[in-house]
Amino acid sequence: MPHDHCDHPHSLLPPDPALRVKALETILTRKGLIDPAALDEIIDTYQNRIGPANGARVVARAWSDPAFKADLLADADPLLADLGFYGRQGEHVVVVENTPAQHNMVVCTLCSCYPWPLLGIPPGWYKSDAYRARAVREPRKVLAEFGVSLPQDTSVRVWDSTAEVRYLVLPMRPEGSDGMSEDELTALVSRDSMIGTGLARKIGTGLARKPEAPA
Repeated sequence: MPHDHCDHPHSLLPPDPALRVKALETILTRKGLIDPAALDEIIDTYQNRIGPANGARVVARAWSDPAFKADLLADADPLLADLGFYGRQGEHVVVVENTPAQHNMVVCTLCSCYPWPLLGIPPGWYKSDAYRARAVREPRKVLAEFGVSLPQDTSVRVWDSTAEVRYLVLPMRPEGSDGMSEDELTALVSRDSMIGTGLARKIGTGLARKPEAPA
């Protein structure tokens, strides 16, 4: 049977990814399959109420509690589950620690696998083709574009996140933060520092700039 004039929804979608998402949302809304208000609520929850604040609390506790840190690096899943940070997009999390000798950086080369319960919705640049390709090929150049300049004797290890394993970077604790409470330490942990494209905030500094996607 001729099928030259396909009337399926996907034939109506524009090529630009953002426009495709909007078109899909419009089609599904008209069919009564989704509620835009519910979508907005989900996005707000992950961006503002859950978001990277969960991961920051985990990092701050690891900085403050050596036993917790050791257990976190050995097997993160049970600890994260006890804290309530589990579920969809949060399965099988591995925590990797930054040290003066090694800086860790996370990418998903196939799609955009990311620990949502800990970091919220992945930023646009994390999902971009440029970041996914260049993070593996030239990680130091990509880090430099994010404002991260590492000593030459610090190696860079890139971890490829997948649907089976997602990674959280444990950034190095800032100098001068001894004696700070966990709440105070939490404020020093940026989202990018837990991906590896940033560092923990220095004492007395404001929020780091929002980086652009590598070109």
